[in-house]
Order: sequence, then structure tokens, then C-alpha cells
Amino acid sequence: MARRALAALAVAAGAGLAWGLAEARAYTVRRVEVPVLPAGRRPVRILQLSDLHLTPSQRGKVAWVRSLAAENIDAVITTGDNLAHLRAVPTVMEALEPLLSKPGAFVLGSNDYYGPRPKNPFTYFASPTRLKASQVELPTEDLRAGMTAAGWLDLDNARGSLTAAGAVLDLVGLDDPHIGRDVMPAPAPHVHGADARIGVVHAPYRRALDLLSADGADLILAGHTHGGQVCVPFYGALVTNCDLDTSRASGLHGWPGVRPDSGGKGTYLHVSAGLGTSPYTPVRFACRPEATILTLVPGA
Repeated sequence: MARRALAALAVAAGAGLAWGLAEARAYTVRRVEVPVLPAGRRPVRILQLSDLHLTPSQRGKVAWVRSLAAENIDAVITTGDNLAHLRAVPTVMEALEPLLSKPGAFVLGSNDYYGPRPKNPFTYFASPTRLKASQVELPTEDLRAGMTAAGWLDLDNARGSLTAAGAVLDLVGLDDPHIGRDVMPAPAPHVHGADARIGVVHAPYRRALDLLSADGADLILAGHTHGGQVCVPFYGALVTNCDLDTSRASGLHGWPGVRPDSGGKGTYLHVSAGLGTSPYTPVRFACRPEATILTLVPGA
């Protein structure tokens, strides 16, 4: 009886691993509507990319990201963790190349600064990951230069604005709070004629979300959580790899609490589950990798 139980457990574990490996490549596009524009404005479609964690060998992911150029989008915002290999900058730029003609902006994540390392995957469920001295420094400035050369705005602890579909978007960003690089830019009034203020950050730590919300952001975009990466069906994420509650590990929510579409005050928060994983734990379970098209529309 014990042997049968162990055999059944091994089969179930093997099936779960096989599913997780397959699901990590089952990329999908999520579509979300966010009512933050003034009355009378036409919709603005923003493609949010996050957590690509690319290595040079991931040709399928590169092709899928490139295919997003066929979508009806007006701007692109990336929320960090593009790299997962010392030689991945050309791979990232190849993936983004068809999208670089669109107005765009970005912040970086910890994995754009430091490479991943092998570790016990179960420690991910114990507490947020920590930077180790053994992690190799990545060619961050090459990545930054590639995106800014295309005209995309670097929002790491900075402000900027872009025009998309006739709307002026007032942007404010933070470098990655996960490794303590976040410094809020000096206060500034809304850009003249701006239709919405958007905050951008990689890891949705509460302190960062509070700062961006207090700064007047109508919408905050973040990534980092992988949506939990390994979730429980019909329950959801077990961890967020930061201090954000698991109920907001992915999707559109309100910050700090009441959702604006329910009639209360607050900021919209969209957390992307992202497209990748560490190359050392290339699985997802009940949490498909995603890119999101957020359609900004007039509010009530």
C-alpha cells in the first residue's frame, strides 16, 4: 500500500512538473480596460511587458514578443527584469525591435543589474529573495542605451511624458525597490495638458506604491511577482516576492484599497504576471506567462 501511494505521488509530481514546464511557454495576451482619461478622449492602448528574463537560447519567447507588433497598440511600457544571461542584451533588443517605433518608456528590475543564480526553489516561498555577492553584474548600461537610443524614456527615479493616440501621458518612475534603488523624483506639477499620470515601478513594494499614489498617479504599472509563479488552482498566489498582499499578485486592483471604479477614491494598480522565470526554475503552474494591453478610456 505504501509503495502504491509513493508511486502515485511520484506520478502526480512528474505530471505537475511536465505541466509547469509547458505552461511556462504558454504565452498569452491579457486585455484590461482602465477608466482614467478625461471625458471625450479616444482610447489609448498601452502594451505592458514585464519580466522577460531572456536568455539567448529562448527563440520561441523572442518570436512571440516580436509578434505583439501586430496588435493594435499606441505605446509600450516595460516594467523590468528583461535579462537572465550575461549575453542577453542583443536578444532583448531583437525581441523589442518591432515595437521600438512606438512611443515607449521603461524601468529596470534587479535582474537587469544582476544575473540569476542556482538556488533552492522552495526558499522563494519563505521570504522575498535577496541579492547575493555571488551574483554576476550584467551589462545594464548596454540595455539602457539600446532602449533610449530608440527614443524610449528611462523612468528610473525620473519623470517624463509621451504622447500616444493624441493623449498626453505624464509619467513618473522608480528604480527597483527590491534592491533598494528607488528614490522618488522631486515633486512636480502635472505636465501641461496631461490626460493621465502613470506611475511605473518594477517591484510593487508598498512604500513605492504609496509614493506613486501620493504623487497623483491615476494608474501604477508594476511587475516582479510573476503572478505567484506557482499558484493553487481556484485559490491563487501563495507569494508575491515582496510585501504586496497575494490578493494583488496580478491583475487590476485599487491602491491603497478602494477601487476607483467602485465609486471610491484611490489609484489603479496593475501588476503583470510577466512572461518569464529564472532559467533555474523554468516552470509556472496555474499562472500563465502574459503581456497585457491596457486600454485607457474616459472615466465615469
